[in-house]
Amino acid sequence: VRPCSPPRPRRCGASYRAYLISRYNFLYAKERLDAENILRPFVCDMETVQRIIYVAAVESFRAAKMAFWKVKINVKDTFAICHKAGPASLEAAVLDYIACHKDLYDVCASVHEVVCAMNKNPKLPCPGEVDYLVISCFIRELCCLAFSMQTLIPALDIAFGIDGEFFNRGMYYRSFDSDFTAPFVAYHVWPALIEDGTVIVKGEVVTKK
Repeated sequence: VRPCSPPRPRRCGASYRAYLISRYNFLYAKERLDAENILRPFVCDMETVQRIIYVAAVESFRAAKMAFWKVKINVKDTFAICHKAGPASLEAAVLDYIACHKDLYDVCASVHEVVCAMNKNPKLPCPGEVDYLVISCFIRELCCLAFSMQTLIPALDIAFGIDGEFFNRGMYYRSFDSDFTAPFVAYHVWPALIEDGTVIVKGEVVTKK
């Protein structure tokens, strides 16, 4: 890290945020379905396939946020040596630097972390049944996006859902195969995107009685 060198152009707050949200929507609309198709030869039950995708998304954000926290500490410690402005300015400079130097992020380590977490998840098939590395490209994209979302102020994050929770129409859409009279979530298909506690993009769930 070279904090005293001339910084690269500052990331454009509104446009960069809009790009990341658009990328999240594309992952949901296109790449999620591609990942489902990759899994279908290994898992015949569609509910299990959707659970795998959801857990992959949740674990990817968790791993990316942890990695971002570590990178941010290192960059901040280095910047603090020669940074003369206040703490708010230092924070913005650190986030800008990380946003422009994405090579600081070891995404391969995060992908490995996500796959290990999925192998240990009791709601998913055993490692011997499915090798989750078959969707490693999808996981990688999720991790990279989640990492980039941490450079925003405020950062974008996902809502963590729990099976059996009360259906929240402000946070989720019901899947087409849901029981539309059921008040509780059977399982989650895609997480909602939130910003400072406000839902930016609704997620998707299946509701059943």
